[in-house]
Amino acid sequence: MGMPASGDPRPCSIADALAIVGEKYSLLVLREACLGNGRFDQLVRNIGAPRDVLATRLRRLVDAGILNKHVYSERPQRFEYRPTQAGLELEPVLMTLMAWGDRHLRKDDRPMVVEHICGNELVPTVTCAACGGEVRHGDLKAHPQSPGWSVTGPTAAATA
Repeated sequence: MGMPASGDPRPCSIADALAIVGEKYSLLVLREACLGNGRFDQLVRNIGAPRDVLATRLRRLVDAGILNKHVYSERPQRFEYRPTQAGLELEPVLMTLMAWGDRHLRKDDRPMVVEHICGNELVPTVTCAACGGEVRHGDLKAHPQSPGWSVTGPTAAATA
């Protein structure tokens, strides 16, 4: 991978992940699969997605290795979708999104509470694996690894 061409966006794992799970309904499909509601009829009912859109999202999530498709009925053949290990690794993302929505959008009208195995309500936080400290904006420093990029954008050499 060489220097960025003029107009190329910053290489970014967030953008790569959003290309798979950022489409409308994709994370809601994963929410339902993590709750154990992976049958097509359950997904349609609980998400409210049009059937054709839902079928496309399911195919994409299976192709990306986020969901597995399992036969639960032979006649007629019907499938349910279950999260793979990669899908389960997105569950903390769902929990932090839910907590953000509860704090900033729902406030006193929270539609679901998640209980941790310890018996307490889950209040998700992101922590540093090395020191255990909670991740806070002011404590972070980005170090771009892609050639020709700095924190502010393409370097002068890349745009010349």
